[in-house]
Amino acid sequence: MKGLSMFAVKSAADFMRKKLITLAPESDVIESVAKLLKGNISGAPVVDPDGNFLGVFSEKCCMNALVEAVQVAEEAGLHLVRVREFMTKSLVTLTPEVDVFEAIDHILKRHISGAPVVDDQGRFLGIFSEKTAMQVLVSALHDHLPGTHVRSYMNTDTKRIIDEEDTLYEVAHRFQDTPYRRLPALKGEKLAGQVSRRDVLRAEHRLALDLATVAKKTKGNDRIQSAAAAKQVGPYMDCDAMTTRPETDMLSIAQLFLRSPYRRLPVIDQGKLVGQVSRRDLLEAAAEILRPKPRKRGPDTLYLSGIGGGVPESIK
Repeated sequence: MKGLSMFAVKSAADFMRKKLITLAPESDVIESVAKLLKGNISGAPVVDPDGNFLGVFSEKCCMNALVEAVQVAEEAGLHLVRVREFMTKSLVTLTPEVDVFEAIDHILKRHISGAPVVDDQGRFLGIFSEKTAMQVLVSALHDHLPGTHVRSYMNTDTKRIIDEEDTLYEVAHRFQDTPYRRLPALKGEKLAGQVSRRDVLRAEHRLALDLATVAKKTKGNDRIQSAAAAKQVGPYMDCDAMTTRPETDMLSIAQLFLRSPYRRLPVIDQGKLVGQVSRRDLLEAAAEILRPKPRKRGPDTLYLSGIGGGVPESIK
């Protein structure tokens, strides 16, 4: 199978990104969060001055670093937003009958990591994401899958569902307790909106800045002073983040993504950071190879019949 051989031959070095935003372990947490938000990225590798890889400072790491500030801000009387105040209401959605390869094209073209699946009444059914798309690619390789519907691959985990009345603090904890990057917000059974880790991080960042302002005005409150104090990236970075090597093939990378919550894999060569591969990078590199191609009939084309079939159409 041509697609399979091309998929096996391609390695991380062929499609990894080399121009990366990196952080140092002594980088300030608030400034680093601002850098991730400004760069519209979900995390950054942490390296020493010689380029040696130390870990990753991800959105989840950011939340761990800011959780105390959020909690103390609530105790100090600062406004803690509810989901309905900061959720995204204009969403790209899918129906359960959409072909999975169309769905993959859908999320790639719109530069989103996934889309809610709803029925014709607007009721939430599940999520089709980059990670569920990995299952499609692996199945296509092992089973020669010609294509199927989103319904068979969507994630229906109820732990990812939140209510539009939940607070920022509650949603931040939900993200910390689950591997998901986006949580559908429901009103009853219907999809009302969606909250991403970045949405929460942006709200937490604003709250942390507000708390720093309060700290300057309330010098005697040790709890507020401690929560608002400057923190470094080092203690919060993920030192055990999964990595890969330049020669790792695409199928192995897809399986790594399936077995882990990570969206990006730093590419390491002899301890040095040389690049990074994301789920999107893999999907874009693999989609063209594995997507079923429409057959064009012509005078020089021979169509084979199925098992037990009769005479091929083109030679009748």
